[in-house]
Amino acid sequence: MKVHLKKLSQKDIEERKANYDVFVEVKDTRTFSEKAKSFFQSALFWVGRKKERIHTIDIGFKNIRAVFFPMNFAEKYRYLGTSIWNEDGEYYKALFPLVLALDYEAKPKWCPRWFLRFLHLFGSDNSIVRVRNRTLHNLENRLTKGIMFTDWKTKWSDYDLRISIYGPKHLQELASAIENRFYSKGRQTELVDQIKAIDPEASIMWGSTSRLENQLEKLEKQLEDGKQN
Repeated sequence: MKVHLKKLSQKDIEERKANYDVFVEVKDTRTFSEKAKSFFQSALFWVGRKKERIHTIDIGFKNIRAVFFPMNFAEKYRYLGTSIWNEDGEYYKALFPLVLALDYEAKPKWCPRWFLRFLHLFGSDNSIVRVRNRTLHNLENRLTKGIMFTDWKTKWSDYDLRISIYGPKHLQELASAIENRFYSKGRQTELVDQIKAIDPEASIMWGSTSRLENQLEKLEKQLEDGKQN
């Protein structure tokens, strides 16, 4: 069986090419930023997995953006562990120097923070308790020497600040100093309010919790004696 091939003229080639372009050419009118966002949303997405009681997070565009382009203090130092979100609050002001000190000790001078945030996301699942990838998790711990901001909270009152970190002794001492100063400041403010409630004209000397406690105790005793008389 012979197959006869028809030789196309240049005119036929141009006509077919023009007709083909009409059907297949689709112009993308999106901006570069819209194209980039669409690409990351579709390509850079990893679904979390469940293993026994632990479920890793779904990693999406927002997580990737925070690794390379952090928008606030919490995202910038997320690799350390616990974050401080309210930058206008008293707790942020108290813990700010501790986070900077932890970062100074944890981050190798040659290592960019984005890489540590990357390891924390893909290795530790942006968590202080979960492990998403053992190899990346171990690499993060090796680079940061295991230094971590594990938790902060208040216990008996809003000024009873409790800080938990993993780090060398001088960082532990810094955390304790911040706890003590925050407690002293908050307790003194509370005592002064109680003193002023009894005697608005009372003279206040700041700086010692015990002195203010003694002053309040004397005023309360005087008030009680006055009621009995």
